Order: sequence, then structure tokens, then C-alpha cells
Amino acid sequence: MFESAELGHRVDKETFVAEVPKLREMLLDAQFDLAKSSHFPVILIVGGVDGAGKSETVNLLNAWMDSRFIQTHGLEKPNDEERAQPHMYRWWRLLPPKGRIGIFNGSWYSYPILQRVHGKTKDAHLDQSLGRIQRFERMLLDEGALVIKFWMHLSKDAQRKRLKKLEADPLTRWRVTDQDWEHFEMYDRFRKICERSLQATSTADAPWTIVEATDFRYQALTVGNYLNDALRKRLSGQLNPSLVQAPPLPPRLDSVNVFQTLDLTQRLEKPAYLVELERLQGKLNLLTRHKAFKKRSVVLAFEGSDAAGKGGAIRRVTGALDARIYRVIPIAAPTDEEKAQPYLWRFWRHLPRVGRFSIFDRTWYGRVLVERVEGYCSEADWMRAYGEINDFEEQLIRNGTILCKFWLTISPEEQLRRFEARKETAYKRFKITDDDWRNREKWDAYQQAVCDMVDRTSPSRAPWTLVESEDKNFGRIKVLKTIVERLEAEL
Repeated sequence: MFESAELGHRVDKETFVAEVPKLREMLLDAQFDLAKSSHFPVILIVGGVDGAGKSETVNLLNAWMDSRFIQTHGLEKPNDEERAQPHMYRWWRLLPPKGRIGIFNGSWYSYPILQRVHGKTKDAHLDQSLGRIQRFERMLLDEGALVIKFWMHLSKDAQRKRLKKLEADPLTRWRVTDQDWEHFEMYDRFRKICERSLQATSTADAPWTIVEATDFRYQALTVGNYLNDALRKRLSGQLNPSLVQAPPLPPRLDSVNVFQTLDLTQRLEKPAYLVELERLQGKLNLLTRHKAFKKRSVVLAFEGSDAAGKGGAIRRVTGALDARIYRVIPIAAPTDEEKAQPYLWRFWRHLPRVGRFSIFDRTWYGRVLVERVEGYCSEADWMRAYGEINDFEEQLIRNGTILCKFWLTISPEEQLRRFEARKETAYKRFKITDDDWRNREKWDAYQQAVCDMVDRTSPSRAPWTLVESEDKNFGRIKVLKTIVERLEAEL
């Protein structure tokens, strides 16, 4: 795989001096066109062996282009907050917005490769990590990002010479560390595992470009020209059309669905409700003081029909919690900042620390519900979202997050009654909008979307709890009881 990057590629100084001004002008023009259009972000990954000039390449790109439109991120050890979150959390937070270039000197590939090289994981674990990375990059591409990946390569002999040369010069000696020499002694193992990783993740839309790093002038011109060509091609509108990349929805031969199995006549009288409310809130509060809870986090996801009682259910949950350990995140239409990122970005940024709750009033499922029904995204977008959402939730669960998902449902007749009541009650008028009335006209379309959502995103590790909320008392108690039972089972 690396043979073509060990041939001794070189560019003479005269050619380099002549080419650089033209290349810099082209890169700046492309960068300003990117910033002006703000149609897509550029994610530039720079990886490779130690001593191959990765940092020098990144620094040169920053010098050649306008640093106002570039975000550069070096690989550092994760901080305490990042260690407590899923592995991809730190990278989600660093994604560039549309119109900007994000350069990653070290990336989401580094940790899985290093873990395997040092024998801390097996091939199967590496392959699983690479599979997750592929799905992550596929999501970035489907969301419109331009993903460019460079791998700076040196042969074993060239790496030895490079490290010795750097170490011999007092001005560059600081660049060589004991870890660099330790990695050099493991060169053959590094090469084998990196080759496996690059082959598995070099796709048609996000290929790895392997660059020989023995001559920095050749390396710099190769990277600069490739980046310029990729930017120009994308800015000219050369983009493959989005295709549906998900199993098709099954045909619907009748009107039977999961909601017809729910008994909306269930009631809980107020005296019994108050007793149960106090009992369950007390148990929930005690569970948050359990010593094991300090090592876990909780995400509660609330979805439901308009006026189904999400807010009331959430208030009964927070009524049992210390205000210092939870946040309620109401989800409305995305802001301009959020529109400039992949749709899951705004949810990653609100994940709780250990010992904390994040309570989402509306969630990431908006992509397969309101965006689907209202036509805010294409069929290709919402169809692929099922798999992306499952991946997102799997990462939370693997990291120890306790995830509870609730769909609160009522009948169309009860919804109408509550709408009318809100309209007549002064302090509740803000709860009823023109959109609520309009959504009633699409009741059947929303119900079908919910049924598809439940079918495709309710694995045993992250199941949906369907809550009969025709009677608010019954619904609130079912929510609390579900949370308590989940925490008891997990802790």
C-alpha cells in the first residue's frame, strides 16, 4: 500500500519557488469562495508516522491561507470532561461550521490505532472502531462535508534518518521525544496496523491520500494542490446526488400499528396518584445519591403528540431531583449556528457529565418526525437518520449512559379538548400556536412516522416506552416508574 510513497519523490527548489505563489493565490481564492458560499465545511485530516512533517504541513497551510477561516486542532490527551464522555464527543465539538476549514493534526483514527499497536486491544476491537469511524464519516459526507485525508509516510530507513537529523540539530532537537524512538522500534507493527486501518477506511468519497514525506517541498506542493483541486471541484457543484442508504420501509397493507395496542382508557385517581407520585419521587431522589450513580449519567428523551403532557411529565421528574444535577434542554427550530453543523451536533454538545441528568424536551428524533412529515429534509436524509441515531445512542450506552426514551400519546379527540382548553386559559395561551393546529391536519402522517421510528430505533438496549397520556396522572406515573426501574436495574 505504501510502495508508491517510498520511491524518492522530490521537487527542486527552483520549481518550488515558482509554484508556491500561484498555489497560494489559488488556495486563497478557493478559501474565500468557500467562506462566501457557506454551503459546506471542509474537514482535513493529517495523519502519518512520527517525523513525517505533519505539524510542518499544517503550519504551512495556515501560513498560505487566511487563518480567520481555519480551525486547527492538534491531538492532545483528553481532559477530564472528555474522558467521561463517549470517544467521539471531543471530535463532535471540534467540527468546523459550513464555510470553514477544520484541520486535524491527529484525529479520531489515532486512539484506535495506538491502542492496537501497543497491544491493548485485538484486531476485532480495531475493526469495530474503524467501522464506527466509517459510519461517522459517512454521516459527515451525507450532511454535506468535504472530507480530505492525508497520510504522511516515511520508510523505516527514512524515518530513522529524519529522527537522527532532527535530534542532531539544537534548534530541532525538541521535536524528537522518547516516544518517537519507542514508536520507531515498533515501526513494522505500526506499518501493518496503519495499512489495515487505511485500507478499511479509504472510501470513494473520503479516500486516503498517501504522501511521501522524504522531501518537504514535494510534500507541501502535493498537499496544497490536492486541497485546491478538491475545493474547486466541490465549489463547482460536482457532487454525487444523495441516495437512500437504508433498508426500505415495509409495505402497509392495513391500518394496524403499535398505537392500537395501547389502552388509552387507563386512569389513576388523584388520591392514588399523589401517593404514587411521592413514593416514586422519593425513590428517584435516593437513587441519585447511590454511590454508583456518581459514575453514570442519565439522558431522558421526551417526544410525543402536541399537548400530550411532556412538560408536565418532565416537571414531575425534576421535582425529585437536586437542581444542581440536571438540565432541561428544550429543542426548537435550529439556530443559525446549529444549521451550520450536522443535525446531531446540537445534541452531542448537551450530553451530561457523570452524576448528571440531561432531559431533552424534543430530541434528535425530529429528523425522522417533523422534518420528514413537513418536508424539511429529503427522503435520503431521514431514511439514513435511523442508522445514525442508533449509532449515536449506542455510543452513549457503551459509555455508561442510562438512556430512557418516552413517546407520550393521546387520542385526536383528547388533543382537541386540550387545545381548546389552552386557548381559553390566559396563562396557557402561549402553549397553543398555529403550527399546533396545522399539525393536527397531518395526524395520520405523523402517526405513521412514529410507528416507523419505533420499529427502527427501539433495540433492547435503548427501547421506546410508549406512555398512555390520555389521563395525565397515569402518564406521569408511568414515566417516573420507568425511570426508577431503569436506574435500579443499572445501579
